[in-house]
Amino acid sequence: MLSKKGKLIVGAVIAIAVIAAVVMFSGMGGQQAKKMAGGAQVKAMNVLVQDTPLELAYAGSVKGKNEVKVQARVSGTVTAKYVKGGQYVSAGQPLYKIDDRTYRAALLQAQANLAQAQATYNNSLIDLQRNEQLLASAAVSEQTVTTMRAQAEAQQANVNAMAALVEQAQKNVDDTVVYAPMSGKLAVDDVAEGTYAAAGNTVLVTIGSSNPVFVQFSISESEYLKYVGANVTPGNALPSKAVRIELSDGSEYPVDGHIVEVDRAMQDNSGSLIVKAQFDNPNGILVPGMFARAKLVGDTLHNAKLVPERAVQQLLGKSFVMIVGEDGKSKAVNVELGTKVGSYYVVNSGLTGNEQVVVEGLTSLTEGMDMNVTTVTPEDMGFSLTESNL
Repeated sequence: MLSKKGKLIVGAVIAIAVIAAVVMFSGMGGQQAKKMAGGAQVKAMNVLVQDTPLELAYAGSVKGKNEVKVQARVSGTVTAKYVKGGQYVSAGQPLYKIDDRTYRAALLQAQANLAQAQATYNNSLIDLQRNEQLLASAAVSEQTVTTMRAQAEAQQANVNAMAALVEQAQKNVDDTVVYAPMSGKLAVDDVAEGTYAAAGNTVLVTIGSSNPVFVQFSISESEYLKYVGANVTPGNALPSKAVRIELSDGSEYPVDGHIVEVDRAMQDNSGSLIVKAQFDNPNGILVPGMFARAKLVGDTLHNAKLVPERAVQQLLGKSFVMIVGEDGKSKAVNVELGTKVGSYYVVNSGLTGNEQVVVEGLTSLTEGMDMNVTTVTPEDMGFSLTESNL
């Protein structure tokens, strides 16, 4: 058994341990309370104030400037093929040969008919000349000469008709060779030898120009008036507004284009206007049907105030942002928004440009709450002025 002195020592040790535990837990509680007292955890960034070029992006596609479906002018079986699909050809280059045996036979027949008509006409001229001499000596009547003159004129008309048939037959023979109507690249859906081609019906191959090309996209009425309409001058409805394009792999095409065609009317089903921009394509990079995001650049706003789209909240038709107040509490500020540029909205009024706006932690945040603010940058949040608005 412990002595009285030993019991006192054990009791003192236990008391010290209890006091230490109380102090430790009190300290942890104080830290937790202090953390809780720090307010809502939010991220905030400074309002951007900088010159901002207005830019809108639209999903578009590459179109050939000229595209022709090549058809034969005469019917027949394809007996020769001088090209292959995907090949570049020049205007006037032979593409196909149609069986010409029937057409050559028709040409020979037409030539024979012409020769016969010419011989008949020549004989009528000889007879007419003889009878005109006889008329001078009163050996024949004037009526006989008049009749023979009419017959000679009819024979001459027949010669002209036969000559026209020869010309048509020769044209048919010439048309058995199908030539490229323009320079460009052939499609790969070209027909094979042995195919029967019906005149004006069978498409032998499609040919399209590759330089320059169009990029076609649609814009809304308000955007047309803002970005395109201001450039339209009387007598010229084709503004030369600069356009850039981004390809499907995210790369930007190195050559700028310009608007050359604007549709005459808004599309009934979408309320949008079709626009075509022309791009030089010397290396053939742009292929018809390819996706291209068209970027239309407008005027530059000087010292524009920008806030991230995710910082903007809507309530009863009004827009507002939460900013960090001077006392560290949240403060709601009504803003008038302008154009959307990438990840941002242009703020027309409501901010001075010196504020910090809350960009994360808005879900349960209300005005007047204490906040524990972490300051972030646009790079931290992945915001960009060039992000597509599609």
